[in-house]
Amino acid sequence: MSERRFDPTTGEWVTFATHRQERTFLPPADSCPLCPDPAGAWDGEIRRPEFDIAVFDNRFPSLRPDPEAPAVAGSELMPVAPARGRCEVVVYSSDHATSLSRVGAGRVRLLLDVWADRYAVLGAEGHAYVLPFENKGEVIGVTLHHPHGQIYAFDEIPPRPLRELSAAARHRAATGRCVECDVVAAEVAGGDRVVAAGERWVAHVPFWARFPYEVRLSPREHLPSFAAVDAAGRDDLAGVLVDVLAGLDALFGFEMPYIMGIFSEPTGGDPAAAGWDGAWSDISHLHLLISPPYRTATKLKYLAGVESMGGAFMTDVAPETAAANLRAAIAREAAAGHASGVGTL
Repeated sequence: MSERRFDPTTGEWVTFATHRQERTFLPPADSCPLCPDPAGAWDGEIRRPEFDIAVFDNRFPSLRPDPEAPAVAGSELMPVAPARGRCEVVVYSSDHATSLSRVGAGRVRLLLDVWADRYAVLGAEGHAYVLPFENKGEVIGVTLHHPHGQIYAFDEIPPRPLRELSAAARHRAATGRCVECDVVAAEVAGGDRVVAAGERWVAHVPFWARFPYEVRLSPREHLPSFAAVDAAGRDDLAGVLVDVLAGLDALFGFEMPYIMGIFSEPTGGDPAAAGWDGAWSDISHLHLLISPPYRTATKLKYLAGVESMGGAFMTDVAPETAAANLRAAIAREAAAGHASGVGTL
């Protein structure tokens, strides 16, 4: 079964993809489906002896270009719809033992081009929102250890991006300005929550961080998507992102698990859904969000009662303290030659 069911109590859709129960789960390294398998010895996804970055359709997709009809009948109150969309896998390296934090700035820079290309291609297919993301670490729930991310192309704008766009629309209507531009300017002016900064991009622990060591990366200028980021801007982001990931790994002395998402301008849909009567580009400001689950070296930040039931986040580390700790970790990595040390401002 692969279908979407509507929750009239929240106004949100929930996707059911029951076939994913059978997806590959933490296989041994010698039969990893994301490792090079040129001879098809274990039915791997990539039939090449080596590669830089590989992109292919997920074998167990939550969303499909041609989904089957729903298994149940909906109603006017609770409609049901096919789970249409695309799910792609992006493999960062042929090396099973590496990670995005260790592949180097050159490979990260190439990944930015891949994200931009898939954003354009999937958007041109008619999908409303393209969301690249990475789930890293068993505590996050990964089923494959090989370094990889995913890209989902939705036929509607998912709830969280839509909430951000709605808030941006309200700010724009009230002030005439972009809210993300205002946040970046305020963080640069203050500086105590900035983690790393290049000429074009700034990484900071948000004033409102929902996770103790959450990091938000944004361009200094108003750029709605990677399509608007030129080569110099992508070079700059690659350096900043590498430093942030190196700092997270150095923070507690182990490779940090995280969830990372890239939020861009919608590729479809009506801006009126966000309460805006202009173009999506007016209220869309590209940004990356990295949310690690650890609050200390031995303690996780769980989404328990108030977060899961109330939607009200409670955080244990002040963003200013988290940013200072990450800056110190990046400085140590830069001194050891494991980070570029692009600077804090």
